[in-house]
Amino acid sequence: MVIKTDLCSFSEWRIYPGHGRRFVAKDGRLFYYLNQKSRAFSARKIKSQEIQWTVAWRRLNKKIKTDEGAKKRRIRNLKVQRAIVGISLEEIRRRRKEDDKTRKAQAEQAAREIKDRKQKQIDAQKTQRKGVTSTQKVAQKAETKAAQKAAAKTAGKQKGKK
Repeated sequence: MVIKTDLCSFSEWRIYPGHGRRFVAKDGRLFYYLNQKSRAFSARKIKSQEIQWTVAWRRLNKKIKTDEGAKKRRIRNLKVQRAIVGISLEEIRRRRKEDDKTRKAQAEQAAREIKDRKQKQIDAQKTQRKGVTSTQKVAQKAETKAAQKAAAKTAGKQKGKK
């Protein structure tokens, strides 16, 4: 026959049926006390580790063997890799396996390509500037000034009509 026993919340001794008291705190927590002595110590907020006859004191001062092998094993979660939008799972794995040397080489190559592209743009701009002669520049400036004067005159005439 199995007898249901509770543990005293203060002393951690077993409470057999027909013994002890239950106490319900304001926040709804249940406390089981073996006797009035345990209840009084707990009400005075005295730590059970400071009282020598409690199981907590005996455990703290190594009077009782504690089962270290009885600790629960924690099951570790396995990491699952998933593909990200835009990159497949194989691509992620390939990038993880890459070492620093290959990454540096790729970065240098990308930087070189960007430099070359910028240099080509600069060269193209220089050739465009060389293609336009100084007389052509003067002619372009004169044309823009004439266009501005014509625009100013038409704007002045419209103001006078109002």
